[in-house]
Amino acid sequence: MRSLFLLLPLLVQAASIEVTLDPALAPQGASGRLIILMKQGKPQGETINTGFIPGETWMAAKEVEHFAPGATVTVDGDDIAFPKPFSQAPAGEWHYMAILDVDHSYARNGAGPGDLVSAVATEPKLTLSRATPPRPAPVDTDTTKLVEFESKLLSKFFARPVKMRAGVILPPDFGKPGSLYPAVYHVHGFGGNHTFAWRAKPATAFRAVHIYLDASCEGGHHVFADSANNGPWGAALTQELIPHLEKSFRLIPRPYARFLTGHSSGGWSTLWLQVAYPKFFGGTWPTAPDSVDFLSFTGIDVTPGSSQNAYLTKDGQPLYLVRLKGKDVVTFKDFSLQERVAGDYGGQLASFDWVFSPKAPDGRPMRLFNRVTGAVDPAVQNYWRKYDISYQVQTRWAELGPLLKGKIRLVMGDQDTFHLDEATKIFCKFLASKGAEDACEIVPERDHMDLFKPYKTYPDGLMKRIEDEMARQFVKGRPKAK
Repeated sequence: MRSLFLLLPLLVQAASIEVTLDPALAPQGASGRLIILMKQGKPQGETINTGFIPGETWMAAKEVEHFAPGATVTVDGDDIAFPKPFSQAPAGEWHYMAILDVDHSYARNGAGPGDLVSAVATEPKLTLSRATPPRPAPVDTDTTKLVEFESKLLSKFFARPVKMRAGVILPPDFGKPGSLYPAVYHVHGFGGNHTFAWRAKPATAFRAVHIYLDASCEGGHHVFADSANNGPWGAALTQELIPHLEKSFRLIPRPYARFLTGHSSGGWSTLWLQVAYPKFFGGTWPTAPDSVDFLSFTGIDVTPGSSQNAYLTKDGQPLYLVRLKGKDVVTFKDFSLQERVAGDYGGQLASFDWVFSPKAPDGRPMRLFNRVTGAVDPAVQNYWRKYDISYQVQTRWAELGPLLKGKIRLVMGDQDTFHLDEATKIFCKFLASKGAEDACEIVPERDHMDLFKPYKTYPDGLMKRIEDEMARQFVKGRPKAK
């Protein structure tokens, strides 16, 4: 009995973490979300990361309205915490790190420029002693150009100047006078932005200008959908930015010369744009898009009338969101609860609320589901219907069918990492029933991450095939010379 009593204190970790702000780092003080990361064992390098699997790193958080220089703030590791209250952590060697997320972007893309961070320590007494350095600004080259364009529509919505951004990759012969070019509009996945253009290597199978759009925003990823919370991004793109780009880079200002492609949230964006503006774009090639049919929103039926809990399957079992190599590894609930600690907004799940939900009285978007219980709000559920791509296409097929004919080329792995194939299969089954069997390809044994690797139907890689198909679509749609 005595030996057991002696072991008990070893099972309890400190529930309170003290964080001091170095006055030399922020002489005027600072504010933001104070995040504590706690990891068992010595971390690799000089930082602690959350990792891909929720729960690998323990987290706690607290909002700090004003962090006075030299002051100490105590974070209760048993309050807003994941995967459990810190006091329930098992015995072992634990390391701690603090991050003051000054712009509330940690949930979207981790520690960013200007965030204040501490060194990694073995004791729960930390000092914010350095700032995360700024990322290098993109610089124009002979072939890649930065575009920043102030949108009147978005500026009016937010009552402040709002800029749209893009990275533009020019074809090798762009300097040839008088040439006009088709455009390929790329939309990144969650956490990305337009600067991918400076790292991208188009397959060059299609003589076109490649334009990498920026869909990042305060709420996460605005997916170029007009929204009560994010503003009129779709209208701004089609009415303002694209006409500006067409004038600036000698682009052919016709639907047959405007093509879309994107992966994940970018895949949803480009499918949405084609459906929402079917007469404006000449075709979309979405890959592994976010849920396109809300009968299976990552496994949850969120259509009107459904009473399914966000954290449970219809038969009451834990709902899994993430799977690796065909094996479920992370529940939707754990993914959601970790995001709740990382930030109130900007995370992947919160991003959907910012796009699809009505605005709440506090100015934030209404949440589809309660983050603690998983209960779904029927009013929000009904509002989301307008963004259910499959529902919109099915109920408006008489109108949209002829306009979308030959313009959708969706590719999805049948073991998608986030179970997105389930919604895609519902949508593709409908398209096939209408004679559009070639609108979708479900690739066996491929997931969210390896979809682009060569496969028997695209031996030179998926991007090469996409560009080949765009080139053929362009030739097919181009007016015949008289």
